[in-house]
Amino acid sequence: MNEAALEEFKQKAEELYRSGDYLCSEAVFTVVNDYLGQPLPPEAVRITSGLPGGIGFAGCTCGALSGAILSLGLKYGRTGPRQDNEKILALSKELHDEFKKKFGSTCCRVLIRNFTFGSPEHREHCIKVTGEAAKMALEKL
Repeated sequence: MNEAALEEFKQKAEELYRSGDYLCSEAVFTVVNDYLGQPLPPEAVRITSGLPGGIGFAGCTCGALSGAILSLGLKYGRTGPRQDNEKILALSKELHDEFKKKFGSTCCRVLIRNFTFGSPEHREHCIKVTGEAAKMALEKL
């Protein structure tokens, strides 16, 4: 995928969050599912709905990162028992490590610690993280 297309999908993920249509994990998943030609119907986004805010607002693993890893499974995940899973596991670790290097943590509460929850600055930060997570996932497809 060329850089212009990556930027377009990144912006689409950011806009899905900014508009209030979806939160981080949902926006990333939707963009990747769309990019892949919707191997799952759009309503499959529901599988990502519990991930925002670090898994149900518990502050743990960033929802954008979780959504990105789930979305890799759309292309590389196993479709049955005992199938090879080396590629999805390697790509998931690679995405995790890339995300951690870029943002300094994978933990939601750490990523947003310098912001008042719900503030415009918090939203903009999470919008940026969402876009970057979508881009990182798309680069692996």
